[in-house]
Amino acid sequence: MNDLSMSLQQQVMQAIGNRTPLCITAGGSKAFLGHDTEGMAIDVNAHRGIIEYDPRELVLTARSGTPLEDIENTLAASGQMLAFEPPHFGNTATLGGTIACGLSGPRRPYSGSARDFVLGCKMLNGKGEIASFGGQVMKNVAGYDVSRLLAGSRGTLGILLEISLKVLPKPAASVTISRECSQTDAIIAMSELLSKPYPVDAACYDGERVHLRISGSEQAVSETRKKIPGETLPDADTFWQGLREHELSFFHRPGTLYRIAVKPSTRPLHLNGQWLLDWGGAQRWLYSDEDMQTIRHQVELSGGHVAVFRGGKNETQLPAPLFALHHRLKTSFDPGNIFNRSLLYATL
Repeated sequence: MNDLSMSLQQQVMQAIGNRTPLCITAGGSKAFLGHDTEGMAIDVNAHRGIIEYDPRELVLTARSGTPLEDIENTLAASGQMLAFEPPHFGNTATLGGTIACGLSGPRRPYSGSARDFVLGCKMLNGKGEIASFGGQVMKNVAGYDVSRLLAGSRGTLGILLEISLKVLPKPAASVTISRECSQTDAIIAMSELLSKPYPVDAACYDGERVHLRISGSEQAVSETRKKIPGETLPDADTFWQGLREHELSFFHRPGTLYRIAVKPSTRPLHLNGQWLLDWGGAQRWLYSDEDMQTIRHQVELSGGHVAVFRGGKNETQLPAPLFALHHRLKTSFDPGNIFNRSLLYATL
């Protein structure tokens, strides 16, 4: 245990004794997510550094405050990457915040989510205990997997101290194909590609054009390019980064941005507004003036779910059985309810 871990542990023990809620902070690039939370700030930003990385093993272990940019630069120097393509949402993004928020970029449906690449972690729980889960090899991620449970928990179960991730080689070649079409045609095209043995690793519809990225060996990309109609998109890396970071013009609109999750093949929803479809149609972004009740009703009719991502109040309610499960987990890891209180759900 290093001095920074001991300092964080002492702050947590003091907060437990005083029954003081804590608000975990680091880079702050994703502070807009979730409900408002109150508490004394506990900053993990200084708890940084890559602990272990051997490119031959395809595993990297780093402290939670390590800048995400440092992680990606280190991997790129060895021709490797974080395959879930995490959004930064600012140049202060950290590894811990990235995993705690559990967000993934355009490659997510084809390579896996942030959670899928977590091999192990060390965390500081609400009892003041430092515990380790998982490991640094894939065989350790079977059964009840606490390390993956922490991905997406937004710090409500404890403070992430160290994280081990599986990394992958960057593809040797990549090309993006683009063509104008309707939303319905885009959904059909993206869904059909899921059943074909093509090396597609990103697919989206921006309201006017469908964009399909194929990546892999030079030969695989060349052969696949011949089979998919459309124009080659110049400067494709800039486009996909803009999508990942919400820097495209679509995201510059005022108003509430809704994040909708549905089956990729789901037909266009009967909701007024501006749409952008990512993840091959499975993740849909919507700016709309319709009320939340109307939006939720239409989404649930399609078998999906919706949440406010930015610009509005998130009133998502969990079904009673799921809420009971969340409550039991919270009580187990953080019995005093001191970490990021009410951040995920107002009553938890």
